[in-house]
Amino acid sequence: MGNSTLEDNQGDLGLPVEVHCHGFGEVDFSEFAALDLLLLDRNCAQENVSCIPTLYLRQSRLGEFEQFMRRYHALRTAGRLPHIVGIALEGPLLASHGGTPATTVWAPTRHEWERLACLGDLGLVYTVMSPDAFTAASGLHDNLDDRHPRFDWIVPLLMAHGVRPALGHFTREDPRGSAELVHDIVDLAWQSEWTGTGTRVITDHLFNDMPLNIRHAFRTSAARAKRDATLAAYDLPGWTLADMDRIAGPVPAAIMQEAAGGRISACINFDGEHVDLAIATRAVELMGHRNSMMMTDRCDSARIGGQALHQTEENGLWYQDGGIVAAGSQPLARQMRNAREMGVADASLWQLAAGTAHRAFGTGAPTELAVGAGAAAERHHG
Repeated sequence: MGNSTLEDNQGDLGLPVEVHCHGFGEVDFSEFAALDLLLLDRNCAQENVSCIPTLYLRQSRLGEFEQFMRRYHALRTAGRLPHIVGIALEGPLLASHGGTPATTVWAPTRHEWERLACLGDLGLVYTVMSPDAFTAASGLHDNLDDRHPRFDWIVPLLMAHGVRPALGHFTREDPRGSAELVHDIVDLAWQSEWTGTGTRVITDHLFNDMPLNIRHAFRTSAARAKRDATLAAYDLPGWTLADMDRIAGPVPAAIMQEAAGGRISACINFDGEHVDLAIATRAVELMGHRNSMMMTDRCDSARIGGQALHQTEENGLWYQDGGIVAAGSQPLARQMRNAREMGVADASLWQLAAGTAHRAFGTGAPTELAVGAGAAAERHHG
């Protein structure tokens, strides 16, 4: 399949999906008031992908975001955004903001949650939230009061409007307690009335921003010098779901077990920098490729959510000041190539890059042409 035009792909639901991305070209998606959605759709067509732009939201800009979502919905309903299959938020309810701009981490009140949930009717497909957001270790804890509802109220509200909780940004204070909260939220989602289609719960990227017992990435030359010995000691072929609590820790174990059971569609990064490729490959084998989605966390420019970023000579990640990872830089086509090089067969690759995402977000029954589209995207990127 050669590079396609916008018209060629308008009816194509089999394209690979950039599930969680922050910016294409010089565009920072979090500057949503100025985001040219039609241009973004054309860029997606040129890359042979669909995408779900993932935005950061300041509390003071909720009204502007509502206007943006109405604009998105009108264009999408008119058939003018065939490649932008939804909009997502990273936050605001994050216990640990990690690389997220601090000003975009806040606890919505009941009224603010009602406003956010209603945006599901306009195409908001998920919001990243921390299962341990209300614990004492959470960075939000000191600002919480009776105005802020808990998950037993939030999750059913989101479900009623087709908005999925995306679990991530955990604290490291109480891994076992955080893992129990993962199960609690998944239970709530599956017990609630669901007006959406597809999977009810997804995740932010597995192994990032969560407590771990293992080294999941080797981002410097010094770390990479020890990689082979470290992975040999981990005995990846011997990993089982039953042992993941001991091996990787309670939080990744809870996510992987829920994913393997079909109750979560789990995102994982295949850039080799957020997560080592051998670890990522083994993790999706255990969860099942049908339950796993590639995510890029992609940003193409040195700015995200209004904050300046920089890169180092060691890898292609984007960093905040202080050495905190803020985003990735590899497009989906590159990540698909990475997975192929790890021995992931085409049928499984199709699931990771397209099939699981289309099923999770209810965007149709894609065909296995997705792999061919990914190959065309690779050629486009060189």
